[in-house]
This record gives sequence, structure tokens and C-alpha cells, in this order.
Amino acid sequence: MRNAVWLGGTALAVSLGMLAVGYVAGRPDVANATDAQALTLASADGTVDRSQVETIIRGYLLENPEILIEMQQALETKQREEQRVANLEVIKAAKADIFNASYDGIVGNPDGKTTIVEFYDYNCGYCKRAQEDMLTLTAADPDLRFVLKEFPILGPDSSKAHVVSMAFRALMPEKYGDFHNQLLGAPGRATEATAMKIALSLGADEGKLREEMKNPEIAAAFEKTYELANRLAITGTPSYVVGSEVVFGALGHEVLAQKIAEARAGEFDAAAN
Repeated sequence: MRNAVWLGGTALAVSLGMLAVGYVAGRPDVANATDAQALTLASADGTVDRSQVETIIRGYLLENPEILIEMQQALETKQREEQRVANLEVIKAAKADIFNASYDGIVGNPDGKTTIVEFYDYNCGYCKRAQEDMLTLTAADPDLRFVLKEFPILGPDSSKAHVVSMAFRALMPEKYGDFHNQLLGAPGRATEATAMKIALSLGADEGKLREEMKNPEIAAAFEKTYELANRLAITGTPSYVVGSEVVFGALGHEVLAQKIAEARAGEFDAAAN
């Protein structure tokens, strides 16, 4: 739908652009001429006939449809670059909240010099498939610090499961990695009940856990994460922040490893205090 709207806008933009530079028509000799002749004749005396101009444009675009594809590609490239620059500014301004928030879980080396941040939802199928990427990267790289930003966006079950997760991390941070891996790797849908079952199996006290689940700081942490995601144009999971770049989607551990290498080679140490 977005592309259809954009293409319609492109045709209108082309029409207006041609009108603006004098590609106009309106005389019988112009109407009976070829497109190229019509443009020449119309521009010679400045007469304007919208329908004739639109006919000329339509004919030209039908004969050269690749122009619209080229224009769309150029627009998308421009938009990606603008978003990249905008994201860089956000990462610089909010690096403490992105890389070192006290409410985020950490796997891998807590003191690692290189940090990758993942926005995830326990009910995201792509996040489940990307779990192996995290395990592969942290096992192969002893200097990698993997930050997990809880980003429940897939309904009430996700929100409740993430509340249990946040409470568990606050009470038993040393076992958070085990909890995370078990819940994300479990079959079926993550819910409060499934999250609670895993938490208790790892030794959590149910009474204390349920009390911590009421902590207003949990909701505040979610709000901060939603705000960061909005500023970084993150609308889905998994999404990553590596160095000064935002990476969208489950692209595999090889792509992430390359992004980590690029971050290490760059001058901008986003996660530095």
C-alpha cells in the first residue's frame, strides 16, 4: 500500500515537474505530434493543456517503467542514509540508556569491551531463532558483552512474561542467563505461568518474586525501552545496536560478527562510559 501511494505521488511529482519547466501542450499540431515533438512545440509557446501533458507523461512512463523503480530505489537509499545519521545522533546522546541501563540483563562477559544490544520479545519467533546467534557469538568471543533489552510488543502474554523476567533478574541476576535461555528456547507461547515455572525451577522464592513483580520500576523500564526504540525507528524484534549502527532482523551470527568487527575497528566506542 505504501509503495502504491508513493508511485502515485511520483507520477504527480513528475507531472508537476514537467509543467514547471515548460513541458506543456494544447494545440492541434502538438496533439498530433510524437511525445518528443509535442514537448518541443509546447515549450516553444508556453501553452498549457494538463490532459495532454499527462498523456505524454503516461506514455513515457509506460515505455520506461524502470524510471519509477530507479526513483523508488533512490528514495529508499536516501531515507536509509537519513535514518542512519539520525540513529547515530541518538546513540551518541543516549548511550548510557542503550548500553548501560541498570535494568537490562547481560549475558557473555559483563566486563567485555565490546557491547551488542538486542531488543527482543519472548514470543517473537525470529528472536527464538536468533537465540543461537547470541549463544554462538558469546561462546566464541570472550570479550563480548551482550545486553538484553526486554521489549514486549506482542500482546499481554509477552508483557506478563517479561514482568516475571525483570523481577527474576532483579532478585537473581547470577541466574538470569539461564532463565532467559530457557524461556526463549521453550516451545509454545511464553506467559506469566511458563515464566514463573522456569523461575521457580531455578530457585526463586515465589512470594518474593511476586512482590518484586509489583515494583513500579519495571513499568518505568519498559517505558524507557519503548522510547528508545521509537527514537531508533525500531518497530520489530529482534533489533540490535552494535557500535554506532542499528541492525534490524534476525540476520544470522555471521552478519552480527561482521558488525561487531566493524564496531571494534571504528573510532566511536558507543558503550564507553
